[in-house]
Amino acid sequence: MDILKRANEFETRKHSFKTTSDRILAAREAKEIILGVNEIYKKKKDAKLMDLMKRLTLIKQKIEKRLKGRPLTAA
Repeated sequence: MDILKRANEFETRKHSFKTTSDRILAAREAKEIILGVNEIYKKKKDAKLMDLMKRLTLIKQKIEKRLKGRPLTAA
């Protein structure tokens, strides 16, 4: 159940990443945690685990959106 502790810690952590490298590491960590929780979910089918994965996915998507940056407009 160590992955669940990591998931809760990641979810409550402040997400103000100063560098691109920090954002990349956070996105990778989020993906790793989500996949770990998914393995537990496959065995237990607990709705709380699915909700946790959804919340972590939203955080991961926000980080990835920040990584991609704003699209350049055609002049």
